[in-house]
Amino acid sequence: MITVRFFAVFRERLKQSEFSLNFEKPLTTKELIEKLKIELPEISQILSEIKPMIAVNQEFADENTQIKDNDEVAVIPPVSGGADLIRIQENDFSTEEEIERIKNISKKIGGIVAFLGTAREISRGKEIKELEFEHYPQMAEKKLNEIREKALELFNIIEVGIVHRTGKIKIGENIVLILAAAEHRKDAFDACEWCIDELKQITPIWKKEITSEGNVWVEEHP
Repeated sequence: MITVRFFAVFRERLKQSEFSLNFEKPLTTKELIEKLKIELPEISQILSEIKPMIAVNQEFADENTQIKDNDEVAVIPPVSGGADLIRIQENDFSTEEEIERIKNISKKIGGIVAFLGTAREISRGKEIKELEFEHYPQMAEKKLNEIREKALELFNIIEVGIVHRTGKIKIGENIVLILAAAEHRKDAFDACEWCIDELKQITPIWKKEITSEGNVWVEEHP
């Protein structure tokens, strides 16, 4: 048996915060959702309107995560607040749009410090043709969210935004953007510097340099 917990809109519309579910063999989260649709028919309408996030034992899970007996599963709507500010994506981003997104969060913001990492053409004396970034899905997003949350604890700031690209990136293109917003500039500067240093240390994102002399995986982030 497992306990399925519901939060926010799921809890309100289902009119219950928990549901016990019996099953004979381990399930994936995708199979769990299908089973819930049978056991709780009213959840189908909610799922047609809101794509849920699933957590297993308080860790975010994907649709293939295995659920075992006695596990705790949470069905939750997309996280508000920093969710749209913390992203990993292949497409390029607009620095101006990301700054506007942060500015609109609070009228108390007096300064926003930005770090923009771009693809340079020379690295360790070698000419770079292009870069390729690979990440560990979900874990990388989780670590970026941890950086945001820790920065909000450590520094007197209002908000942090982080956008990191993956896949192939041409020379001169954007790689990563970190924005730190605060009432005062020093707090924003300190938080922004801490965030990029922390990103290099704990986020499972890897960079490959495509050079005229071959391809090289490097530990350094932008």
